[in-house]
Amino acid sequence: MILVFTGNGKGKTTAAIGQGVRAIGQGKKVLMIQFIKSEKWPTGEEKTIQDLTPKFQLIKGGKGFVGIMGDKLPREVHEEAAKETLKLAKEGIFSGKFDIVILDEVNVAIALDLISLKGVLNILKKAPKEVDLILTGRGAKKELIQIADLATEFKELKHPFKKGIWARIGLEY
Repeated sequence: MILVFTGNGKGKTTAAIGQGVRAIGQGKKVLMIQFIKSEKWPTGEEKTIQDLTPKFQLIKGGKGFVGIMGDKLPREVHEEAAKETLKLAKEGIFSGKFDIVILDEVNVAIALDLISLKGVLNILKKAPKEVDLILTGRGAKKELIQIADLATEFKELKHPFKKGIWARIGLEY
């Protein structure tokens, strides 16, 4: 199955991780590949996922938030990282080692033109049917939603950032 978690609301990555935890509870193996998030921003979930290795593996392939939050890296650096991350995702999907592969923030990587929609669609269409795929991130393209078996839109109703309150440890990372 292909699941797409998109929208401007909080909780897409958290929902994907929840699906992963549910799967390992049923004896399955999970790979999470993060396209935008980098080693610069250690998160609570990555610390927990490390404890679940090898049943739940995490690869942070991004170089950080592109063009925001103090990012000063050249665009080419982000593009190269996203392309390499997509290559790792493809290897994981076709490896036969994982039951679920989570492509975290892949929708954002596509929306920012770091990787091509066509390239992602080609991988998804050829993916083994026994591997469930979860795609997260704002701005999922309609083509991804169309091929998905399940698509959920997370809608922001209220967020503390709008009041100037920054992300808090344990709630948002």
